[in-house]
Amino acid sequence: MQAKKTTGRMIGGGMLLLFALCGLSACIGSYPLSLPDILRVVTGNAAGEMGERVFFTLRLPRVLTGAAAGASLGLCGGVFQLLFRNPLASPDLVGVASGAGAGAACAIVLGTGSMELVTGGAFLGGMAALLGVFLLVWHSGGNRPGSFILGGILISSLSDAAVMLLKHGADSEGKLAAIEFWTMGSLSAVTASKAAGVCAVCFPCLLLLILFHREIVLLSLGDEQASMLGLSAGKMRLLLLTLATLSVSGVIAVTGVIAFVGLLAPHGAYLLLRRKNRAYLWMSMLTGAILTVAADCFARSVTDGELPLSIFTTLCAAPFLFYFLRTAKTG
Repeated sequence: MQAKKTTGRMIGGGMLLLFALCGLSACIGSYPLSLPDILRVVTGNAAGEMGERVFFTLRLPRVLTGAAAGASLGLCGGVFQLLFRNPLASPDLVGVASGAGAGAACAIVLGTGSMELVTGGAFLGGMAALLGVFLLVWHSGGNRPGSFILGGILISSLSDAAVMLLKHGADSEGKLAAIEFWTMGSLSAVTASKAAGVCAVCFPCLLLLILFHREIVLLSLGDEQASMLGLSAGKMRLLLLTLATLSVSGVIAVTGVIAFVGLLAPHGAYLLLRRKNRAYLWMSMLTGAILTVAADCFARSVTDGELPLSIFTTLCAAPFLFYFLRTAKTG
């Protein structure tokens, strides 16, 4: 009972922190908006139309997209870590993010660059990368958790090479700049339609992943134990990985590749809860949203311009990876 109360307090505190960060993010920008201004806009008592236009067409879509993207990456990172039974499994290290980025870049160069086409390209690229990892692990004859990470690194390298090849053949003024955008991650190009698109892709996937929390936890015990409990391990793992890949691809199609959120958020959730259950998945989702929105606030505040999000998320990941290395060494 006490554990449930503690978990509830942590989730409630995280939601309050996320709400505060979203409010701060809505205030940051070239056009000055304060919290009282936003309150007047929301209640319909704004003095002018400019504040309403800035809030509803720029700030609100950006905040919603950042929160949805972070929640998706955080939850999917937790799902990958449970399904692969590896604390380093994430969309970045398993190759899904790089494959989705390569698919989006291919759609930009060869297609019209519409969101539907880019999302489809990102999903196909992410699924192809995931399939490639499974084939590599199967061909090597190993099914150890570390084998998936090594296979993911190889697939990520091939995906990065494909992106470099596409960048070499893209025109320097239009498509090259668009591809560069995917490799670093940013919310600067978010519009209301893009925010609606990423929410339409991510939210159903996230809802289904949360509903399948029992199956995810069972699969984390191993295929044999899951099968003994009446679960079709192969089919369920394929379904869950497809949902996670689709969600990550929907994020990458709009924001580009935001590095390491899918790795950091689940570990932050575990450090807070010390167990991996349904609450762990909720906390992973919440932590990912907090990390992404906070990174976006820093990206717009440090300099006069705007820096890519991956700079800040990578800087956050470096101390964690160092800590993980020392823990592995002493353990």
